[in-house]
Amino acid sequence: MAIGSGIAPLVIFMGVGAMTDFGPLLANPRTLLLGAAAQFGIFATVLGALTLNYFGIISFTLPQAAAIGIIGGADGPTAIYLSGKLAPELLGAIAVAAYSYMALVPLIQPPIMKALTTDKERKIRMVQLRTVSKREKILFPAVLLLLVALLLPDAAPLLGMFCFGNLMRESGVVERLSDTVQNALINIVTIFLGLSVGAKLVADKFLQPQTLGILVLGVIAFCVGTAAGVLMAKLMNVFSRHKNQPADRLGGVSAVPMAARVSNKVGLEADGQNFLLMHAMARTWRGDRLGDRRRGDAQVRAGDVGRHPSRRCGCRPTSGLI
Repeated sequence: MAIGSGIAPLVIFMGVGAMTDFGPLLANPRTLLLGAAAQFGIFATVLGALTLNYFGIISFTLPQAAAIGIIGGADGPTAIYLSGKLAPELLGAIAVAAYSYMALVPLIQPPIMKALTTDKERKIRMVQLRTVSKREKILFPAVLLLLVALLLPDAAPLLGMFCFGNLMRESGVVERLSDTVQNALINIVTIFLGLSVGAKLVADKFLQPQTLGILVLGVIAFCVGTAAGVLMAKLMNVFSRHKNQPADRLGGVSAVPMAARVSNKVGLEADGQNFLLMHAMARTWRGDRLGDRRRGDAQVRAGDVGRHPSRRCGCRPTSGLI
């Protein structure tokens, strides 16, 4: 029920919205590009799944490839929501891969970051450019929801709940509800979400070659997303007066809040007074929201292919897809 109806991911996003502070994003909007760079992992995963299908190694349809690709966004609820729409037969494997690699972020990200940066770059300190007003913080979720509803309506349910949760936080008039959503409600729903995913892990569906392919594609997606975020920070430093901290860009991968904690840890290892946690959390939220936009786009495109068999690019049809 929690997964089939899509209620659990929506409630979790409301809780995440209530925990989010968009101050660093509004103070420095150009860093949105860093969250966007981390989404390369999504595209790499989709192309990888279609490549495996093309060479006949493991069979994936285009809707299945789109669902697997969202693992690259490092966002468990989004991966569950999209796979439930496009590839419900792979939901268990996709959820396990997404949450497993989110838990392994402290092992996956630091070696990639250290290989692509110098010690001097890891010592760069971040500063907030300006103070963001209360009015800006209240208007932002309303404007964001309006734009998403007009431009990408398929992503509106997830982002709508996220914006609603953030509005509860920033308005300051429903503090009791905001506190409940941030803590008790999101914890309860997470438990039921985990139980629902576990119920989907039936042996005859989970122990398949496709599961192995999903796990391999998942780790590639995380590596590509991490590397893309770091390289984008280095590229922006070439043209920017205010230098960006590459370690902070690990947070562009939207594994909330683990990626931000890893960013902070790497920064402190280079400089004991370089606290990156709040800056990295802002990058994580950006990556998270851009991942939702990719989810909506994938649902539109893969759903369109599912309704028009002539556009399947040679992929086998799969039942249960929209």
